[in-house]
Amino acid sequence: MYTCLLILVIAGLPTQPATIVADGRSEYTIVVAPDAIAPERTAAKELQSFLKQSTGAELPIASAAVGSKGPRLVVGPCEAFRGACPDVDLAALKHDGILLRTVGRDLYLTGGRPRGTLYAVYTFLEGTLGVRWWSSTETFVPNRPTLKLPDLNVIYVPKLQCREAFYRDAFDGVYAARSKCNGHSDRVPPEYGGHYTLLGWCHTFYQLLPPEKYFAQHPDWYSLINGKRQTDGAQLCLTHREMRAALVKQALEWIKKEPQAGMISIAQNDCGGPCQCPKCQAIVDREGSQSGPVIHFVNQVAEEIEKQYPDFLVETLAYNHTRKPPAFVRPRRNVVVRLCSIECSFCQPLATGPQNAGFKADIDRWAAVAPQLYVWDYVTDFANYIVPHPNLRVLGPNIRLFVDKGAIGLFEQGDAGCSCSDFPELRAWLIAHLMWDPSRDEKALIAEFMRGYYGAAAPALLKYIALIHDSVEKAGVYLNCGMDDTSSYLRLSELTRAWELFAKAARAVQDDPVLSRRVRRARMPLDHEWIKRYARLKRAAALKGIAFAGPEDPSALVADFLKFASEFNAGQLSEGQPFAPYAEGLKSRLTATAVARPPKECQGLAAGDWMDIQDGEFALSNPGTWVTLVEDAKASDRRAARMPANHNQWATQYPVPDDLGSLGKWHCYASLRCETAAHVGIACAVGLYNGPEKKGETTIAVQIPDVADGEYHTIDLGIHELKPGMYFWIAPTGKPNDVTAVYTDRIFLIKKK
Repeated sequence: MYTCLLILVIAGLPTQPATIVADGRSEYTIVVAPDAIAPERTAAKELQSFLKQSTGAELPIASAAVGSKGPRLVVGPCEAFRGACPDVDLAALKHDGILLRTVGRDLYLTGGRPRGTLYAVYTFLEGTLGVRWWSSTETFVPNRPTLKLPDLNVIYVPKLQCREAFYRDAFDGVYAARSKCNGHSDRVPPEYGGHYTLLGWCHTFYQLLPPEKYFAQHPDWYSLINGKRQTDGAQLCLTHREMRAALVKQALEWIKKEPQAGMISIAQNDCGGPCQCPKCQAIVDREGSQSGPVIHFVNQVAEEIEKQYPDFLVETLAYNHTRKPPAFVRPRRNVVVRLCSIECSFCQPLATGPQNAGFKADIDRWAAVAPQLYVWDYVTDFANYIVPHPNLRVLGPNIRLFVDKGAIGLFEQGDAGCSCSDFPELRAWLIAHLMWDPSRDEKALIAEFMRGYYGAAAPALLKYIALIHDSVEKAGVYLNCGMDDTSSYLRLSELTRAWELFAKAARAVQDDPVLSRRVRRARMPLDHEWIKRYARLKRAAALKGIAFAGPEDPSALVADFLKFASEFNAGQLSEGQPFAPYAEGLKSRLTATAVARPPKECQGLAAGDWMDIQDGEFALSNPGTWVTLVEDAKASDRRAARMPANHNQWATQYPVPDDLGSLGKWHCYASLRCETAAHVGIACAVGLYNGPEKKGETTIAVQIPDVADGEYHTIDLGIHELKPGMYFWIAPTGKPNDVTAVYTDRIFLIKKK
């Protein structure tokens, strides 16, 4: 079992605890060694600063060589520490291990170098003083004019040597240090202990041997795929000796420039395309996995690196097609395997969830054969950062699994590009605390953060968190890390309840501008759900004959959402996609002033008997190129999805939502118009595709003569029982000489009784 960080081990039974500060005054001196390294001097200053903020007493900092009268807070290794703690082996504390020990009235705070002493001070400030660093800009320091010193005897060395929470705010070097994070992306300055650096970071095959430099003369260095050497969506030919020699030479050049880094990445590109040449394929066949050629190759590279840099580590990925371990070859002692969980379901624990049985088998095998295992875990939704992502319940169990399997490092990839995602402050704080000490109770940590950060709003927000987690678990959803659509588990009833809970949270802190702003930021993913699915949710209420309890004015909701997204500096919508262009699209999606006219086929029907699906609900492929939402006076709501006819992609789609399941049959129509140049031929195609069964339910080839007048026409797609996984689609013909563009105004459905 793990050593629990904040348990105070009683070294004796003192008659009365020592008092560090009494009514804002103190006899204590902070003592550091004359040869203390920079992080140890920083530790002394941090201790001095936060004690003053909390108690009002400013303790002097003195050198141990000068000595001091009265009781001491001894920071870092020095002669006084060695005399008082002769049983402590500082080398055993490694880089980050800590010691907190009271000896008489003195307190010793020290640790391994370079960061241990700093971490010991932060542990004391958190555990005894009660300081909380909620984010890089939000800190809680209690007012404690009198501070007692409990008997302490804590020695702790974290099991995870490298700990990285990949969130935008967590990159701040001082916050990362205070959170005890030390990974590659944590910008921890040297005076705060620095951080680990991985040369190349990842996906380094082409960084080391760029095709634009080498492919022309050495095509055989790159993947043979279907009989052709190529570089697009490809890898290196891992059995090519000349290529390996060139890569080793380049890797050694990298190391020569940064020998202090200690680790270099020799890792596959972020794609498939492994080499299919006979030599590479023979290893795959023998090892039973594409990881076979990779480990053989990396072992050979690591052996060459070891000759010049005996202690340098060589990292490689077990990722996608290489996740399965090889049957026979074993990574060398200086090889680190970084196992990636990208395919997993993140609402079930990786160790026990039935959906993750394959990953569990792979990590078991890698743990058995890899001398040093590193884990790359995924803790956000990369398809859309600003949506609820109910995976908080698995974070603790998953981190404990990684530690149980002997992982030396953990990279928890969160939504580093976004500031208003799903509780990013909570996630960065929670993950950091669990990586430092996996034995902590994640439920208690979540509750502590929510109470401390959101104040009186916490009870309602904790109910919201429970709501979305209960919903995803009940629905049995496979919660992957690229899941933009939450409709399979957050339906009208859940979102209505969520809206009510956030309203209650807002009311609870309405007189506190700081807490109100925090609650508002936390609500951004929920607002985004209502914006994305507003028409669907309102329609679902009508179909079920229930009152619609969501926001009344979608235009106002969009305006408010965009206002705060700007204030919060949202950054990215998803991985690699800036929020700003998306914001421009949102302004037009739900803010049209025109009210759509009902089609003639639906006039006189009750609201629950037909559905109008406007362009704001369409799924657009490659927006701006294949399809664009445009103003169109001829459309029922004066907007339409316009596709140029220079392609034939199904670029305008409407996925059938879960709301329509088991509601019977519907007569389906699409309203579109075409700008034509020819007089005969096919203008466009419209259809309904059944994704789960991989078949087309219907396809209509719209003839040019039928739509040559440039006006909107209704295309009858027939009667169908609609099910989730089906989707309507519209596509041009790819013949721009015949048709200039295709406009889709709406899809509408009439219920068959």
